[in-house]
Amino acid sequence: MIYILLSIFCSVIVSVMLKLARRYSIDVKQAITWNYSIAMLLTWIVYRPQLNGLEQAPWSIYISLGILLPLIFWAIAASVEHTGIVRTDVAQRLSLFIPLTAAFLLFGENLSPVKSIGIVLGFVAIAFSIPTGSKQQKSSSSWFYPLVVFAGMGIIDVLFKQIALFKGVSYTSSLFVVYALAFVVSLLLLAYLFMSKASKFSWINMLCGWILGIFNFGNILFYLKAHQAEAARPSLVFTAMNIGVIALGSLVGLLIFKEKLSLLNKLAIVVAVAAILVISFA
Repeated sequence: MIYILLSIFCSVIVSVMLKLARRYSIDVKQAITWNYSIAMLLTWIVYRPQLNGLEQAPWSIYISLGILLPLIFWAIAASVEHTGIVRTDVAQRLSLFIPLTAAFLLFGENLSPVKSIGIVLGFVAIAFSIPTGSKQQKSSSSWFYPLVVFAGMGIIDVLFKQIALFKGVSYTSSLFVVYALAFVVSLLLLAYLFMSKASKFSWINMLCGWILGIFNFGNILFYLKAHQAEAARPSLVFTAMNIGVIALGSLVGLLIFKEKLSLLNKLAIVVAVAAILVISFA
């Protein structure tokens, strides 16, 4: 569980930084690009991944993640811009359905009664944590971007699970390759924005991106280590990660950002903790 907790912490820090970026007019696209450069560098410095023997590596998964990671990060930013934080947050939470379905249909995990109770409690926590009373925009973008975030986040979870299970290449080597591909894709997209004068380079954006990359590095690294430690129980990692982020994120919003939580929102934190305990027991 320690790896899951560390991944949850890093994930929430990333979300907090993205919120602060919007407040201080930081170019999120540039920050996302440079975040992959520092994450790639940290992977190389800390773990010295072996890049030999990559001929047998699952390159289709590497390339898919290299493209999806920056694009979904950008989609999240676009979803926040066009539909608001609430609907974007809901889309990310509901993406839990995709990896959980994969855990039982693709990875052959057994669904016990106790585990079923934990998963149900998890979805109840998700439902209770959704803020109410916001005005929804009536446009095609109000559905398009959240759907992209929902599908993309779910697929990314499944792909990382497959990397964690692949024994031919160490997970640190796989992580380095994925970060490198994501950085190249992001850099190409950013170069297009610079040439079209849709964005302008700024050192502050690069610095914020590097800080973001440190926590993004920790988030995905511990997430992969959790999958390896719990290879027989992928639903534990999937559910605990998502529900844990909801619980900690709610506390951060309440204590740091002084956000007001309804009675259902507060109840969601209690139910989320109960769900994690039940699934861990199962």
